[in-house]
Amino acid sequence: MSKAPEHLIALAGNPNCGKTTLFNAMTGARQHVGNYPGITVEKKEGICHANGSLVRLVDLPGTYSLTAYSMEEIVARDFLVQDRPRAVINIVDASNLERNLYLTIQLMELGIPVLVALNMIDMAASRGMEINSGELSRRLRVPVIPTVARTGNGKDELLGAAVDLAEENPAWEPLHISYGPDIDPALDRMEREIVAAKFLTGFIPARWTALKYLELDEEVIKKGRGIDPRLSAKLEETGEQVSQHLQKTLDSYPEAIIADHRYGFIAALLKEGVVKQSQKADRLFFSDQLDRVLTNRFLGPVIMMLILYGVYQFTFTYSKIPVGWMEAGFAALGNLADSALPEGPLKSLVVSGIINGVGGVLGFVPLIVFMFLAIAFLEDTGYLARVAYMLDRVFRTFGLHGSSVMAYIISGGIAGGCAVPGVLATRTLRSPRERLATLLTAPFMNCGAKLPVFAMLIAAFFAAKEPQVMFLLTILSWTAALLIAKLIRSTILRGPSTPFLLELPPYRLPTFKGLLIHTWERTWQYIRKAGTVILAISILFWALMSFPGLPEIEKRIYDQERSSIMAEAPEQIRKDLVEGKAPAGGAGKEFEAYRVRLQEVDFEEAQAALRNSIAGRIGTALTSVTKLTGFDWRTNVALLSGFAAKEIIISTMGTAYSLGRSKRGEDIPLGERLARDPGWNPLKAFSLIVFIMLYAPCIATISCIIRESGAWKWGVFSLVFNTAVAFIVSALVYRGGIWLGLG
Repeated sequence: MSKAPEHLIALAGNPNCGKTTLFNAMTGARQHVGNYPGITVEKKEGICHANGSLVRLVDLPGTYSLTAYSMEEIVARDFLVQDRPRAVINIVDASNLERNLYLTIQLMELGIPVLVALNMIDMAASRGMEINSGELSRRLRVPVIPTVARTGNGKDELLGAAVDLAEENPAWEPLHISYGPDIDPALDRMEREIVAAKFLTGFIPARWTALKYLELDEEVIKKGRGIDPRLSAKLEETGEQVSQHLQKTLDSYPEAIIADHRYGFIAALLKEGVVKQSQKADRLFFSDQLDRVLTNRFLGPVIMMLILYGVYQFTFTYSKIPVGWMEAGFAALGNLADSALPEGPLKSLVVSGIINGVGGVLGFVPLIVFMFLAIAFLEDTGYLARVAYMLDRVFRTFGLHGSSVMAYIISGGIAGGCAVPGVLATRTLRSPRERLATLLTAPFMNCGAKLPVFAMLIAAFFAAKEPQVMFLLTILSWTAALLIAKLIRSTILRGPSTPFLLELPPYRLPTFKGLLIHTWERTWQYIRKAGTVILAISILFWALMSFPGLPEIEKRIYDQERSSIMAEAPEQIRKDLVEGKAPAGGAGKEFEAYRVRLQEVDFEEAQAALRNSIAGRIGTALTSVTKLTGFDWRTNVALLSGFAAKEIIISTMGTAYSLGRSKRGEDIPLGERLARDPGWNPLKAFSLIVFIMLYAPCIATISCIIRESGAWKWGVFSLVFNTAVAFIVSALVYRGGIWLGLG
């Protein structure tokens, strides 16, 4: 039996064009999410079948062009040039056709075989637009297929057309556009020189290379200098001459003139029967009507706060029961391991290090699912872009940019994000000062890693007001980030703010399948992290909290105390204690009294051993400072582990507070254990929450800050400065609370 042919096909398109929705509709669960080699831009691949062929579908990062202004654009372009897919499905938003076709024209100038998915055709119709896809296809000379990604309409026809194009395997034929008398002669001359020298022609068309030199594309120029420095210098000189001429004659630059002619070409394409606009005015369009309310200067922020509160109400209300099931499941697993394993280091590792450590993190998976589901809904509807639009004026007051809002939101502005993609999102900021200020303050948001810690502490000490406290923490994180951004922009990163331009995508009703896929992707990342990184660090910190243990002389003291208690007990009770059987009747009370005394000795021994461990000694040494914030030595140990990843705070605390648990006969969740502990109270819990909210980002985020800023000093600054801010604010909260009589 012959093997089905396999085709590599790429999906390209602007952000918010429905590209990922279409990708999910085509591939379903047959997806793989990773990163492009050496960088943190997400790479999504999926498998599907059409016309008897197997299709390997690659969802390229959303871009507006193929000019190397951002990492996403570089990644998309490099994939097209180096991997050379058989075809590219270019998804365009039919309701914003002129802007979306700008990328289409660039793909065609590159020469790659293209077919156009005319997506959201229903949205265009609702705006009074009638698009003749057949005529557009004739003029572009590429297949044009109308689709509605959120319902799946047209996806089978589109996939079939893509496979047909891939099987034809046409040669790359670049589109030629005239760029006017000021550019065309120089472009033709550069093209001839490139062809004669075979300069980069093995990868990209000669005319396209010439265009990149005129557009001052740093990536292409850098590659050209490495291959032929002499010709590259000559091409750069030609580009500089064209630039100087345009500045003198038109007060413009090559990039602007090239963009103008591309849009002129697109405008000509769309004339005479391709697009008809009915008399229905855009201002009556549903999105515009909603925006009048949702982005209103006065009503907008109020509605935003209500929506945010609703997210937390939804999350905590509906996740409470499944979280309880998860906690009960891990408690049962702990009991099973406790009874099955003999006393010793292995039992301690399995029960305290693994089950209580990792289980404490995985127990909050239901809460994470509901939070991610709510965030996915807000993203897919287009509302989060409106939040950025509304907050632009506020952010300017603090020296930031409207685009900084999205970095904050992605980092956990609505609890549940991640600071790593939040830092990466700062690439859209053109001003280096605003970009630095944003990536340094984005980690103050309440990322998904902090969420389980907050949820555990809130459930333990503020159970009656969980949504309200979580809402308050969100406001505190935004306030702290903006105030610190203002401080940074007023001191070490002084400079003016740049203009803000943001395209608001139309409102869309998310599909249930799309919401499930987006929720599962983020949840699986959380689970995978718990099963790998968190497991490894939980075991490491279990070892640090278990060794070297108590000296023999101290062990003998505790053994003597146990022997003394047993000696006091009547013979029958002593026998029952050894066998672990509680007698019936009145003797049961006396038995219980002796059992409790033995448990207390066991627990004191376990805690003494923990304090004497490597981690315990470090935590104890830090208490001379952290007493200002109310943290004991076990909390200090947990916070040290949080430098690796914030979720590990729970696993470390779970281990620290469960060592010796099996001997005490208790198996209760960490939150309940803390609530029962006389050393804990709501003030101390809130002080810890504030510290975790503000202190140093995790290792992954610090690495990302170093990479994105291009300097080690900013990673070190984030580590030291954030921790100092967290300590000062937490100490003020704790000491202020005691002064007010709240402790």
